Amino acid sequence: QIMTANVWLTQHWVDYRLSWDPARYEGIDKLRIPSRHIWLPDIVLYNNADGTYEVTVFTNAIVLFNGSVNWLPPAIYKSACKIEVKHFPFDQQNCTLKFRSWTYDHTEIDLILKSEVASMDDFTPSGEWDILALPGRRTVNPL
Repeated sequence: QIMTANVWLTQHWVDYRLSWDPARYEGIDKLRIPSRHIWLPDIVLYNNADGTYEVTVFTNAIVLFNGSVNWLPPAIYKSACKIEVKHFPFDQQNCTLKFRSWTYDHTEIDLILKSEVASMDDFTPSGEWDILALPGRRTVNPL
């Protein structure tokens, strides 16, 4: 089966090349920059089920004077899930989304979980199923 998830994949990093002194620019300490104009980490859904690896909209990035960048692009991800219906209709499924950099290894980009669980703030409930948990886990591939 395929699970479709609409997500906002919060990404944060520091790019010293995007830093400036607000005193030299009339106190401006924050900019919204089209993400196509800056370096972006190439984080993809590695276990996608439809060949779509990237986010759906390249939104503006919020850049602070110290080079801190926040980028919150929306994405629609489809991942393959093994469905077990042995205990239908009381079965539980586990669908995993595996994210990683497409070209950088763990020594070049350090992916850090912001939280050990995903937010359900904008979740729309379904009458057919419930989400029991949204845990996050970091696994480092040594290669």
